[in-house]
Amino acid sequence: MSKKVKAFLYNLICFAILFLGFRWVIMHYTSLTGFFIPITAFVVGTLTAPKFQAVPTADGEKLYMKWLFLKGVKEIS
Repeated sequence: MSKKVKAFLYNLICFAILFLGFRWVIMHYTSLTGFFIPITAFVVGTLTAPKFQAVPTADGEKLYMKWLFLKGVKEIS
């Protein structure tokens, strides 16, 4: 599996987990109703999800992650 596919899958999985978690929290702990629940969960999930990217380097393609709660960019093996 290429690093670009791994980056896409990591982005998708992390966003999905955070979206579902925030959606549940919003449904149970706020007074929002209807279409505002998934919209709010989408925005919060998008802002808080880590971002993965495959970057070609001299040593070959590498996978990097940037996250709001971590300082800088981290290399994933």
